[in-house]
Amino acid sequence: MKRILLSLTVLLGTTTMFAQGAKNIKINEVLTNNTASMQDEFGVHLPWVELSNVSYTTYNIRGMFITTDRSVLDNSLSAPKRIKKMCPIPNGDERTLMSGHAHLLLFLNSNPAKGAMHLSVPVDAEKPLWIALYDGNGVDLIDSVTVPVLAENKSFAKTKKDWTVKAPEAVTPGISNFIEVNESRIAELKRDDPYGFGITLLSMGIVFACLALLYVFFSILGKFMAKKDKEKKKSGNPEGWVKKARMPIAAKDSKIKLEKTSEQEDMDIYMAVISMALKEYLDNIHDDESGIITIRPHHTMWNNELNNK
Repeated sequence: MKRILLSLTVLLGTTTMFAQGAKNIKINEVLTNNTASMQDEFGVHLPWVELSNVSYTTYNIRGMFITTDRSVLDNSLSAPKRIKKMCPIPNGDERTLMSGHAHLLLFLNSNPAKGAMHLSVPVDAEKPLWIALYDGNGVDLIDSVTVPVLAENKSFAKTKKDWTVKAPEAVTPGISNFIEVNESRIAELKRDDPYGFGITLLSMGIVFACLALLYVFFSILGKFMAKKDKEKKKSGNPEGWVKKARMPIAAKDSKIKLEKTSEQEDMDIYMAVISMALKEYLDNIHDDESGIITIRPHHTMWNNELNNK
């Protein structure tokens, strides 16, 4: 039971995540009367619609639907019947994977056999056009707009607050809609990022990138210094000798001297004493003694009668 609940939770979370990603795809600009504007890869002037990803995340729009048939708004229609009235965005083209703030141009009134960006959505340039974007389930309406009758090569574009008709020289297929020709960079930034999310993410990214570089640098430096210290210890003095740096008594000698430890000094003294004792023994310096004491009498004549008179 717990596994079933967990699976349902994951499924619902995944569905919600994808649904939120789909809602970030918006209709950005539409051109219905194309005589000298954007051409397709075959050099043909076709009506087109531009989609925009308004988020900072990537989303694949393949499987979503474009339609100009208002009858799909009938809530009594089942999903399969509604899908039959719409044209899917096909697979097989990496351009359908839209990154954050990316734009994608889809040609309408065309033949899907010409390419993934060609849809068979009907467009009548002499009548107002209702165009809608549906999610891949064929039920959720993501975005829609009613395009008025447009003169040749004019487009209907979305601005910050509303939609407006753009002159042929101001049409911007595949990029953001620049309404003001002399717009400054600051004004452009305020328009495209009114809440400052973009510049905040950029600043945080730069800071964290710098911190990461510093971490890598000091990690490598620490390992290098530890390795050098280890090599220095391995190539140290021989056992029993300590290297001491001190000022010499004589001014001529300024080198570091090696001093013996106290244990080594004691050993040297013992060896010297034993060596001297052996030397004296070999040189016969000591007297030969037999170990016998000899007492010889000595007459002092103290009891002589002549002396006692």
